[in-house]
Amino acid sequence: MTIRYREDGNPGGRAMVFANSLGTDMQVWEAVLPAFTDTFRVIRYDERGHGLSDAPPAPYSLQDHVLDIAAVMEAAGAKDSIVVGLSVGGMIAQGLAIERPDLVAALVLCDTAHKIGTPEMWEQRIGLIRKGGIAALAEPILERWFSASFRETKAVELGLWRNMLTRTPLEGYLGTCCSIRDADLTDRVGAIRVPTLCLCGTEDGATPPELVRSMADLIPGAGFMLIPEAGHLPCVENPAAFVSAVTRFLEENDLV
Repeated sequence: MTIRYREDGNPGGRAMVFANSLGTDMQVWEAVLPAFTDTFRVIRYDERGHGLSDAPPAPYSLQDHVLDIAAVMEAAGAKDSIVVGLSVGGMIAQGLAIERPDLVAALVLCDTAHKIGTPEMWEQRIGLIRKGGIAALAEPILERWFSASFRETKAVELGLWRNMLTRTPLEGYLGTCCSIRDADLTDRVGAIRVPTLCLCGTEDGATPPELVRSMADLIPGAGFMLIPEAGHLPCVENPAAFVSAVTRFLEENDLV
């Protein structure tokens, strides 16, 4: 199994590890990266089935993804890290904190939850994509990813994100859908014992604010903050607000 990862920033700094969302790759973090590279050793990777990482046949489990990120961190010699996860990347980050607390000093959980959707919803999506490809559902997915304002005013950028989504390997997308379908961390996230910040775009149509808040309520001491003027990918739509929220969290917990 080959997983692509790269390091940027301060080689002597604390590791800050980023996990992408379903249908994206490590480029989803590009707009926020410059804010952290002076201080942190930034590690990004493409989850299995995405970007340049291997895309084995579906299905995948959340445990597969957790083992992948742990392997990346071990290969990079990253321990006691700040782990930032978006959507399914946030579920992976939760699983990592539960199973490998030695690797995690703090969590930033973005537009994610302890349980996302229902098995029936994911089965329907899997069936439609098996029949018509990712492109068949691209428009409704993009509507959940981005605010109406972004979709109306940034056609070129939207087209690039559509290309990233639709060019995701089919087995990778479907395999990760299966991992989300089968994942329910409701009874486990209470075991997380590191500083945690939960973020959500105010216009997120995939993991709406009330769902993200319900996850925060399950994690001892977790904070919750809304990112205005953003959908499911606030690190893309409102990177300044995203950086401000994360920086404040890190400063408050003496992690900078």
